[in-house]
Amino acid sequence: MLSRNFTRRDWLCLSAAGIAGYSMSGWLGRLAADAGKDPNRKRACILLWMNGGPSQMDTWDLKPGHANGGPFKETNTNVPGIKFSEHFPELAKRADKLAIIRSMATKEADHGRGAYLMRTGRVPGGPIPYPTLGSFVGKEMERPNTELPNFVSVAPFRFLSPGAYDAGFLGPKYAPLIVGENAGAIFANPNGPQQDPAAALKVQDLDRPAGVKSDRASHREKLLDAMEKDFATDRASPPAESHRAAYRQALTMMNSKAVKAFDLSDEPAKLRDRYGRNIFGQGCLLARRLIEAGVPFIEVTLSAAPGVGAVGWDTHQNNFESVKKLSQVLDPAWATLMDDLKDHGLLDTTTIIWMGEFGRTPRINGNNGRDHWANSWSTVLAGGGIKSGQVVGKTGPDGIEVKERPVTVPDFLGTVCQALGLDISKQNQSNVGRPIRLVEPNAKPIKEVLA
Repeated sequence: MLSRNFTRRDWLCLSAAGIAGYSMSGWLGRLAADAGKDPNRKRACILLWMNGGPSQMDTWDLKPGHANGGPFKETNTNVPGIKFSEHFPELAKRADKLAIIRSMATKEADHGRGAYLMRTGRVPGGPIPYPTLGSFVGKEMERPNTELPNFVSVAPFRFLSPGAYDAGFLGPKYAPLIVGENAGAIFANPNGPQQDPAAALKVQDLDRPAGVKSDRASHREKLLDAMEKDFATDRASPPAESHRAAYRQALTMMNSKAVKAFDLSDEPAKLRDRYGRNIFGQGCLLARRLIEAGVPFIEVTLSAAPGVGAVGWDTHQNNFESVKKLSQVLDPAWATLMDDLKDHGLLDTTTIIWMGEFGRTPRINGNNGRDHWANSWSTVLAGGGIKSGQVVGKTGPDGIEVKERPVTVPDFLGTVCQALGLDISKQNQSNVGRPIRLVEPNAKPIKEVLA
């Protein structure tokens, strides 16, 4: 039997012998499995952010037969005893890769405050601007000599809570590179642009102006660098250094081949179809490519779907039709993302988070909708560092209260950090000179979901 520990030399020999052509998918699967076990492979994280606050009652924690339950049916999954929405047929086949937390118990049911809390681990207010999850995780997982940023935000909708997307006291160096901002709503509009949504996910303005050749551009860059260096020397300050760092990063990207990761035309059409030819689906494909390129943290926002506006999951009206449409975008994209990561040997080293800012009311309002609810709702974890195929926590028959295993925001974010191999007690110096831990000291990570 051939060893599974293939080297590049082995692969070339096999290819020359024609073996690779005989069973390309089989050999690639083995190569991916070996790559995923490489102890030197860096961990990464993908946040699937559900803008507006998704209804737990119509996704992961249905209450069939109860007045609060609504019209959706449960579906069986590939894990006996675990059931969730009928509108997640592909995810149901992959429930063994999910850890569903049905007992989130938080206190902020305002969009801005809830998003800030879930993304930073702190409530807004006071003199300290806290860094968002992608910023502080990206900093801790920073890779030397990388040509791409540590944190990329795909198609965010920041209007409801701009501070929840900010690097805070960590400074601009750890702010996200944003691509496709608000693109979800633009492309979901049937009267909007109908071109390939992947076009909106490229980094803009990286090309030199027409007529400026490389040598001339290089002279300009050196001149500007010298001027900024003199300024920073005379007026040393964090903003000045942050500006220089951001500029250097931009120049690195302009001269880098790594930005090719943003060009989805390299991918097979069938794979792009499986993800879904929409902003979220193509954003998930981009996330996999960025993980391959060495970016440690990527978030992809689902904020709209055909017939559903920019605040997507904020379903005060017409909840069930909207959730159905959003689920039909989410289901194939997320399922394909996990398959694709696995095929590339990346699933075991990539932690996936699914969450929004809060949940929705168990009781259905007079507009056939659900309102804001932070008392008892759901999040999901998958991938690297996660013991999947299980449900954690339980709500009552009406969904109003957590009955078993309440989970707070520090608990949840502490779990994410530990799954990524980070020390949750690690501290960073804040803008007021006070050291701030990655996660609050009262965090109790969910041990049962940590692999």
